[in-house]
Amino acid sequence: MNLPSFVTGQWKVGTGPGEPLIDPVTGEELAHISSQGVDVHAALEFARTEGGTSLRKLSYRERADLLARIADVLAANRDEYFRVSLLNSGATQADASFDVDGAIYTMKYYAKIGRTLTEGKILKEGALIPLSKTNVFAAQHFLVPAKGAAIFINAFNFPAWGLCEKGAPALLSGVPIVVKPASSTAWLTHRMVEDIVKAGILPPGAISIICGSARDLLDHVREGDIVSFTGSADTATRIRSHASVLRRSVRINVEADSLNSAILGPDAGPGTDLFDLFAKEVVREMMIKAGQKCTAIRRVLVPRQLAKALGDAISERLSALKVGNPRNAEVKVGPVVNKAQQSSCLEGLRHLKEECAVLFGGDERFQPLDADLRNSAFVQPTLLSCRDGISAKFVHDVEVFGPAATLVAYDGLENLVAIARRGLGSLVGSIFSNDAAFTQNVILGIGDMHGRVMVVNSTVGTQATGHGNVVPSCLHGGPGRAGGGEELAGLRALSLYHRRFVVQGPPSCITGLEGLSTDAALLYL
Repeated sequence: MNLPSFVTGQWKVGTGPGEPLIDPVTGEELAHISSQGVDVHAALEFARTEGGTSLRKLSYRERADLLARIADVLAANRDEYFRVSLLNSGATQADASFDVDGAIYTMKYYAKIGRTLTEGKILKEGALIPLSKTNVFAAQHFLVPAKGAAIFINAFNFPAWGLCEKGAPALLSGVPIVVKPASSTAWLTHRMVEDIVKAGILPPGAISIICGSARDLLDHVREGDIVSFTGSADTATRIRSHASVLRRSVRINVEADSLNSAILGPDAGPGTDLFDLFAKEVVREMMIKAGQKCTAIRRVLVPRQLAKALGDAISERLSALKVGNPRNAEVKVGPVVNKAQQSSCLEGLRHLKEECAVLFGGDERFQPLDADLRNSAFVQPTLLSCRDGISAKFVHDVEVFGPAATLVAYDGLENLVAIARRGLGSLVGSIFSNDAAFTQNVILGIGDMHGRVMVVNSTVGTQATGHGNVVPSCLHGGPGRAGGGEELAGLRALSLYHRRFVVQGPPSCITGLEGLSTDAALLYL
């Protein structure tokens, strides 16, 4: 099976051998993809001129209705997406739900909140600003949809959710999308785009997909385009420094590496509800998608006096997990995405073992359930322990993108904050404590280096959304090493796909434009 690209309103099969898509459990080749012979310049032009023009003729509310129809199509094909997730990603039922159901929910969410906007086609921002003594000359700020294309270069770990969490705000804004999914798991993204195209919901050019290498895609970006990237910091740097991106001042949004921390408060010792919730949360973050989440817990910060008890509690939970072929209903942890990712995880663990003790796992030759060790891409869930969080290097620099986490002991608030900040920018940090003063001081100490901080105390209990769960109503992104990007956060996400400008002139001119607009203040509620 060759997965074609969908560009200029047509399906185009790439030439050449392409790249294989592999079942990470069996090693079987499932499909091939290639972008050779696909005219990416024409794809972008068609998206801008045909897709963008058609989308901008619609109001925000009409585009929200399109999102609702897309969500219905995706929901109707949910079982097929689960099947593809199992084959191409080695996903358990829980893993597939995390990705696929998260994608469908996000699309539905933006359909719902998009309908709160009026029939306007631009956004009015702020109040009228008088610029003359007699008020015959004034100014008004507006936000207008960008007249370019939204180019999504997505990561392998969320082929469904990655499409929808970027695509929903862009389409609602009136900006056409061109998706370049990660090659290794492109099948699921391709299938979802195929279903949307077959349903005939969007106008021609509103959605495109490039299967295979990005090749010279960035050579053809223009001033009105937006590039949204999720992946490694090294690739992000190459995108940011691309000659066309720099010359044309193309807007870039990046989500990159993140060594996220979960913090246990000194008050949450063994026997407390928070201690048990914390241990469970760490294990869940290692288990779901085999730890292949940008928001997963990598550093477990624990008071030194509680470190041994916590290590024992987490290890006991890990020992009960079945790791292996997700076709077996008993399995809770599947493989990483392919052999290359397996090698990357094992190499990272070797670095961590240089300065950490292994509390559980770490066996490179462990035998997964119902799978051939030679052909599969499993990594044994591994818990490590670091005694000196300040002097450690690899713990704060090496992200093992798999089922691994490191306990880091801390001594007091100041030491804790210093260790957490060694992550140099994270998507999320979580705090489990009933001590309000402790929690507040930690937030003040680390908030500027995190996109999201989740707090759990005994009143919250099991009702928290989860350390690694990204919800569309809240910000997703983070500073520094995490890429400096911002996505989701409700209607705030539309800001990325709009351009702010000010009109100065007679109030009658401005009033006419206001008749085409809706209040941008809704974006910031």
